[in-house]
Amino acid sequence: MNEVINEKHTGLSTLKRAVYKECTFENCDLSKQNLNSFEFIDCAFLACNLSNNDVSSTSFKGVIFKSCKLIGIHFESVNPFLLKLSFEECNLNYSSFYQLKIPKTKFIKSSIQEVDFTEANLKESVFDECDLTVSKFENSNLEKVDFQSSFGYTLNPSKNNIKKARFSKRELAGLLSDFDIVISE
Repeated sequence: MNEVINEKHTGLSTLKRAVYKECTFENCDLSKQNLNSFEFIDCAFLACNLSNNDVSSTSFKGVIFKSCKLIGIHFESVNPFLLKLSFEECNLNYSSFYQLKIPKTKFIKSSIQEVDFTEANLKESVFDECDLTVSKFENSNLEKVDFQSSFGYTLNPSKNNIKKARFSKRELAGLLSDFDIVISE
């Protein structure tokens, strides 16, 4: 049985494998640490760097990331049991959520460039003021997803479930780019 830790952590560069419950991690650079099989329950990561980290079999249950660097993380390898994440002002570039079931996830004011959402279930998620340039949505469940204030996305409506999803008029070209049509003002 892993030790349960419940405390604030500031400026760390390594963590011991444990169950972290209701912890706050602030200004930690964990980019060189392997977080494989760690467990985080109701935790917050604030201004942390977890880029290129191995999160295989890691549990994220009710975890908030705010102002974090999460570049190149393969979230599809995490433990899916009770998985719940939210991201605010984060850099998620080059990460992957391939086939992950993360409905009702909040992505707020984040850079989400070249991220793979192929076959992901994002039902009822919110992308609020996010840069989704070159991110991939294919065979994804985007039902009731709110993209209204986000930009840079391209997705094919015939290759995704977009029932009742919300988009802005200014980004309609991103929905039609696969059809090789010309849109004029």
